[in-house]
Amino acid sequence: MKDIYIDRLNEQDAQELFAFECNNRRFFEHTVQSRGDDYYSFGTFEIRHKELLKEQEDAISSCYLIKDGSGIIVGRINLVDIDPINGTAHVGYRIGEAFTQKGIANEALKLLVNLAPELNVTQIHAKTTSSNMASQKVLVKNGFERISINTENNADTGQKVTFYHFSKNL
Repeated sequence: MKDIYIDRLNEQDAQELFAFECNNRRFFEHTVQSRGDDYYSFGTFEIRHKELLKEQEDAISSCYLIKDGSGIIVGRINLVDIDPINGTAHVGYRIGEAFTQKGIANEALKLLVNLAPELNVTQIHAKTTSSNMASQKVLVKNGFERISINTENNADTGQKVTFYHFSKNL
């Protein structure tokens, strides 16, 4: 399934995006740090959603929903910490469990990389855990190079987590 597109996040997406996040919570928490129980209360989620929209308005983030040909949310992909002076940003993405291993992350990242110059971004950074092989493959396939490795303590569990940092010049 590569018949996807990325759609800029807007206010009307809150309900459908909340359902997507709730439906995929357990799956996401296997590869990324939990967002905490509060995130999965619609009131808290709606506040965070509005904060993301404000970040977009202020041009410090650009958030997108990854949708299939019928308009169903299959994932999300974001450019955050956009620095227009240095032309840098960080990318993050997540694909719903039912939609993994179909080339969606690869295609969505390709679409986002093509959009980045319109946002005055000329260099994109990414970070993934050492155990997230699927994400590493997507980054490398899209021309990202691993530039460093570091270990951090997980704030919730206290366990050490190794991160790989990637970068791509556009």
